[in-house]
Amino acid sequence: MTVPSFTLCLVLLASSPAFAAEVLSDVPDTTAGKAGGGMTGLMVGAIGGPAGAIAGAAVGYFGGGAVQQATGLAESAYMVRMDDGSVQRFRSPGKHFKPGDQVVVHGIRIEAAN
Repeated sequence: MTVPSFTLCLVLLASSPAFAAEVLSDVPDTTAGKAGGGMTGLMVGAIGGPAGAIAGAAVGYFGGGAVQQATGLAESAYMVRMDDGSVQRFRSPGKHFKPGDQVVVHGIRIEAAN
């Protein structure tokens, strides 16, 4: 009779925990632009050697984020107050929340609370 309890234990361990939380604010997220700009700057700057690679990566990082923001392609990230009072940042592409919305945390994403 230990098979059903073992199976139940595995299912509970494999499922991601859900936590209720509240959206505090939404902030622009330019992570993709920064990553792309940093990598491009690193490769172009490498022509100048190690110092050029570092300088190119830094310029590309900040430039990529600024370009993504200026073109209006920045996505939203949400600052969320967890039940324990801590504040964490989440991205949920394709979903939009307003400050004060109740959400449920599923791993690294948030969804509207029902």
